[in-house]
Amino acid sequence: MAELLTHDGTWTFDDKVIRIVPGRDRGVHKLRQTLGEVAVPLHAVAGIAYEPGRKGGRLRLRLRDGADPLLYATGGGLPDAADPYQVAVDPDRTGVAEYFADEVRNALLLDQVPTGPTDSYLLPGPKVPLSASGGDGAATFDGDRVAITWNWMAEEGKKSAGARELALADLAGVEWRPNVGLENGHLRFRVKGAQATTQPPKHDPNSIVLWGLKKELGHTALLAAAVAARLPHPSDTGQSGQVGQTGRRPELLAKPPVPAPEDAVPAQVTDHAEDPDALLRRLRELGDLKRDGILTDEEFTAAKSALLRRFG
Repeated sequence: MAELLTHDGTWTFDDKVIRIVPGRDRGVHKLRQTLGEVAVPLHAVAGIAYEPGRKGGRLRLRLRDGADPLLYATGGGLPDAADPYQVAVDPDRTGVAEYFADEVRNALLLDQVPTGPTDSYLLPGPKVPLSASGGDGAATFDGDRVAITWNWMAEEGKKSAGARELALADLAGVEWRPNVGLENGHLRFRVKGAQATTQPPKHDPNSIVLWGLKKELGHTALLAAAVAARLPHPSDTGQSGQVGQTGRRPELLAKPPVPAPEDAVPAQVTDHAEDPDALLRRLRELGDLKRDGILTDEEFTAAKSALLRRFG
């Protein structure tokens, strides 16, 4: 068990799951606190890195593309402070952070976790019901329907159209964009069978304008992720190629190619402390990887040590 405790949050790793609990300090972003504890299965992880800084540093977890509906729905638009897969490291915890990263990397190597895109969400997404307010309106999502209401800042066209109610089954996707500079962001719901609109969000009756307030950003991003998690995965192109699209991850709309036999990794073996044959098989696999130049001497030594600890 590896554990990292900082003022920004607590991360634990038990060889199979990384549990992330955000800190409760006032400086911790509202999105992370609202999202709460996140359990990331090891097979959803593409990598991890500790980045040293002048005062402490930052530990970053990189997930496989398509594994998390929050990252997909927000399309890389979350600021570092709002990203639940990053944690600021206190100056007296840098050694622990480096050890934590090494433990995760060794487990990824031993379990031969692929780094490519996934064809299904490996995390469940935010819990519902959820409500979120923007500059000209608000949305609620109960898991089956999205309801949109307008406030006094909405354009007359939206007010005239009145409140909207969209069934999940009628949605082709959800699009979330943060504000950039003086340009407003938006939360847009795309309806099946409708052509992609060129209307600005302030005139689109299926869009809510976002001004960029921290609370607004966090709640709308979580609502977008909750909707995306309940729609077909973006790798599913069976519905006009638009399912779950946000316009930022088109590479996820195609399934990853199947590797040729010569590129395939050795079959994974279940580890049991009482099974010495399993240990020998895993050691031979590591030796083959080192012999073939896939592992460096340092990586082989670290992986071998981690394997022996697991069987110990």
